[in-house]
Amino acid sequence: MTELRTRMLQDMQLHGYSQRTQELYLRAVRQLAEHYHKPPDQITEEELRDYFLYVKNVKKWSRTASTIAISGIKFFFEKTLGRQWTTFELVRPHREKRLPIILTRDEIRRILDCVRFARNRVCLFTIYSCGLRLLEGCNLKVSNIDSGRMVIHIEGGKGNKDRYVPLPERTLEELRQHWKTHRNPVWLFPAAGRGGKHDDFATATRPTPFSNVQIAFKTALRKSGINKPNASVRTLRHSYATHLVEQGINLRLIQEYLGHNSPRTTAIYTHLTEVAQAQAAKVINRWMAAL
Repeated sequence: MTELRTRMLQDMQLHGYSQRTQELYLRAVRQLAEHYHKPPDQITEEELRDYFLYVKNVKKWSRTASTIAISGIKFFFEKTLGRQWTTFELVRPHREKRLPIILTRDEIRRILDCVRFARNRVCLFTIYSCGLRLLEGCNLKVSNIDSGRMVIHIEGGKGNKDRYVPLPERTLEELRQHWKTHRNPVWLFPAAGRGGKHDDFATATRPTPFSNVQIAFKTALRKSGINKPNASVRTLRHSYATHLVEQGINLRLIQEYLGHNSPRTTAIYTHLTEVAQAQAAKVINRWMAAL
């Protein structure tokens, strides 16, 4: 680890950023350095300006990728190097108004039925049934499960915030049966060793890589024949929220379960429910029939 990278990492730790944010910001700076084939502290403001134009107009990064890149690079130059450049006052991620993809409960069942390994299927089922983010699901510990109160304690979620989410009885049973297959004392979804042997899971010191679960979902999605190619693991979380709205769960509770800062973020799911769409369709059909 270079001295510069160590310094930036320490600065982010002092700033209170989560481990995941630290990893993303470090990667953003590394990508910038690799683009110009030189250390990032030797990059000029003009080169930085050209890089942001490149990822916007040529690479066409998504709003999420652009936001991470801008935030990470800005932190490095302003906080670690102490450079206050005008470029950072100009650059902004492009705006997007895309509605999230939603899967029906039947579609989710079909996808889960196509997941090859039980460990990935249980992880994806838990992510959906508890409305978790991908990393939250992969990093679940045995100690996070409170079967007495029937909740899961999510530690260090987005924004490094803790929260409790309801634990359905079916999910608890799935987790118990899965844990019995490896009995790892720490992780519910331990990382597999090279051979994927039982003993490797039992003694693993790290959780399963999130990329394994992502690949498992995409593979199962293709096998299921469901024509929603842009669906991802995150879609399970969106679908969870939408299905709770359909069942009449209070939006304030859903906001807490998802860990949203603003109720406006949660409110988007009210426009995505099949119930709401069906009611709107009835009104529109009645209205148009009178013409």
